[in-house]
Amino acid sequence: MSAQSYRDARGRPLVAVTGLGVVSSLGQGQAETWAAMTEGRSGIHAIARFPTEGLRTRIAGTVDFLDTEPLVAPLLSERFAAVAAEEAIAQAGIGTAGDFPGALFIAVPPVEMEWPQRQALAEAAGGDGPVDYAGLLRAAATRRFDAWHDLFIFGTVADRIAERFGTKGSPISLSTACSSGATAIQLGVEAIRRGEATAALCIGTDGSVNPESLIRFSLLSALSTRNDDPEAASKPFSKDRDGFVMGEGAAALVLEDAASARARGAKILGYVLGCGEKGDGFHRTRSSPDGAPIIAAIRASLGDAGLEPDGIDTVNAHGTSTPENDKMEALGLGAVFGDRAAALPVTSNKSMIGHTLTAAGAIEAAVSLMTIRHGRIPPTLNHRVPDPTIALDIVETARDLPVRTVLSNSFGFGGQNTCLVFGAEPA
Repeated sequence: MSAQSYRDARGRPLVAVTGLGVVSSLGQGQAETWAAMTEGRSGIHAIARFPTEGLRTRIAGTVDFLDTEPLVAPLLSERFAAVAAEEAIAQAGIGTAGDFPGALFIAVPPVEMEWPQRQALAEAAGGDGPVDYAGLLRAAATRRFDAWHDLFIFGTVADRIAERFGTKGSPISLSTACSSGATAIQLGVEAIRRGEATAALCIGTDGSVNPESLIRFSLLSALSTRNDDPEAASKPFSKDRDGFVMGEGAAALVLEDAASARARGAKILGYVLGCGEKGDGFHRTRSSPDGAPIIAAIRASLGDAGLEPDGIDTVNAHGTSTPENDKMEALGLGAVFGDRAAALPVTSNKSMIGHTLTAAGAIEAAVSLMTIRHGRIPPTLNHRVPDPTIALDIVETARDLPVRTVLSNSFGFGGQNTCLVFGAEPA
């Protein structure tokens, strides 16, 4: 390619992906996760990490082969992120150990002290009496809890990952609900397009399956309660879907200015061709009934990529398995793709790994790029009872097709809608 070829139709630098790293309940690394997904295996199971008696939902896609001490969301999220980043950076072959030549954009779950830590602090503060503010101050003054102060600060995971890998500039922590992982990628793309960086490490990570998060989502009636058959609980776009299943994991993408990547001889795995986002202020958890923000986000990503709807080969859906989300996503796809929506292959990775929340957009981005690389679309498990109101081509078994472009959707609570378009080559 000539130097001019490394810019898109708007004259912006093309953004290439040169490294991927994945951690999921299906395994550690791209190879394990991809093999399990394309074989149609599920990583959803009964929770063994903590007692679940009395909980309405007792299943999740937890990552049980990696742990921390204590077993809390910030430390788990940090460990998942580090494992994924190591794989991505190694594949990219960029920089040297501890000296990544670019910025860090990392999506992390909202953090707060978890129940065991709260109990310990309350016991130290109250003794035999009630817990009050003065008692909490006395407990804090003992300095026994200094490490927890650092651990439960929102930016701690980003600071530690930045220090470990030597990223440049201030690390950016972000949380845009279920679209967070996609937002981290979008921020990296925008930084490269603006010329602020030639490389970016973009990560989505989440290790927040704990009793409190399960209870909170249950209070929203958002979770599946099919505890007796965990592998069949997540069934996106099915008529009998009853809620999502929580999952854990992380994905890391190394993004580069395509010209810089080629100049150093890097292998390009694909391109981030377009990003689109649109806020929805209708409700804290529900989408606007007309689907306008979802439709706008999809169209914005296509417009940013310089593609018409016919230019998309397959959709990696948000596909949570909740009655509301799947209905609204189908409405949005139908509005954008018209009659072609019924023949456009659509798949949901959440049927196998659950909803990895903050990490979902990044993990699904990595799967989208592997779909392009291998020419195989992973299946949507448990689509045995199709919803007659959803006129989409749901991929039920792995499907081999030449795939040049993928639309990856991420729609979060609070009206956070982010869509990404990935391509095998520049549009």
